[in-house]
Amino acid sequence: MQQCADELPLSGIRIIEFTHMVMGPSAGMILADLGAEVFKIEPLGGDKTRRLQGSGAGYFPMYNRNKKSICIDLKSERGRELAQRLVAGADVLIENFRPGAMDALGFGWEAMHAANPGLVYCSLKGFLSGPYENRTALDEVTQMMGGLAYMTGLPDRPMRAGASVIDVTGGMFGVIGVLAALERRHRSGRGELVTGSLFETTAFLVGQHMAQQAVTGEAALPMSIRSSAWAIYDIFECREGEKVFVGVVSDTQWRRFCEEFDLVEFAADDSLGQNNARVRQRDRILPEIERMFAAMSRDEMLERLDRSGVAFARVNKPSDLFDDVHLNAHEGLLPVSLRDVEPAGKSARLPALPIEWGGSRFGVRHDVPVAGEHCSEILAAAGVTSEEIEDLERLGLVQAPP
Repeated sequence: MQQCADELPLSGIRIIEFTHMVMGPSAGMILADLGAEVFKIEPLGGDKTRRLQGSGAGYFPMYNRNKKSICIDLKSERGRELAQRLVAGADVLIENFRPGAMDALGFGWEAMHAANPGLVYCSLKGFLSGPYENRTALDEVTQMMGGLAYMTGLPDRPMRAGASVIDVTGGMFGVIGVLAALERRHRSGRGELVTGSLFETTAFLVGQHMAQQAVTGEAALPMSIRSSAWAIYDIFECREGEKVFVGVVSDTQWRRFCEEFDLVEFAADDSLGQNNARVRQRDRILPEIERMFAAMSRDEMLERLDRSGVAFARVNKPSDLFDDVHLNAHEGLLPVSLRDVEPAGKSARLPALPIEWGGSRFGVRHDVPVAGEHCSEILAAAGVTSEEIEDLERLGLVQAPP
């Protein structure tokens, strides 16, 4: 059950978003889902992310729900003055453009802080302070630099992760910084500059592998050829050829697994009672488990795995999630319109924020906006009169909604 807007945790917080692609929009979407009022400032004609194809075709509909859109000509002096009026009444500004771009437009931290001392300014970049800080970066660039692509692929073939994990996680860290700055503002009344980055986010995510080397004295191998910490932590095939991951990660789970699947010899072998001893005997254990599962139907395999209490999962594709019974049972997928897609009228059910609040999920209050859809509403909220709005539209400084 969705909550009323005034019951949401960030109700009353206004955010101005100057973003594109994934990192910035994902941060804005998380805050919007949590109840903030997010005004997305787009260039005339709309954010170019709307028109990406291929693997970028889903960026805009996934990361821009619950926002309101206004298109402003920021290349014009009057357009910039208009945007500054919007920022003057905001609690938070989010931007993820190349280093120096916001300063060149007159919307850098120093200028905005001077105009609005309580503003929390969230700048999401490729790198934090240091020798790389002015370099251009992308999710895939920092996956390569930070070792994540090495850990994902084969030893001689680095491979980016199969989703924009650094963009999205970097956006999440930006949200954490924003929430911390808002909390401190309650005490100090002052805003803060919060900077998040792709590269340092990647380094944080591979920190476990750095720590592994510190502990073991050996560099971590790619996950594709890693030395497993458990004897059974692998993908197996059932009789139909469908792939299922199974992880038996405790001694208690091992006993239950052996009992459920009638592995009498393994259960009786005291040399297999402890996890590390089982890992040393993986070459003995795995062939037997592979043969056992290959003789079972998928349904029998899944039913017995569930009954045993071990971790398991069918190896799905993203398309399988549209029909996932768990996601569909409790508002795990939210309806949004694909409003930049032809023919008109298409929609999709896309993942909700993975949080429950008082037993409820955060839903959709505002559909993915059409470029400039909320122009009049946003300007009116900033005190712009209807006559001024008509004049701005006539001069082509803002884009009237379609």
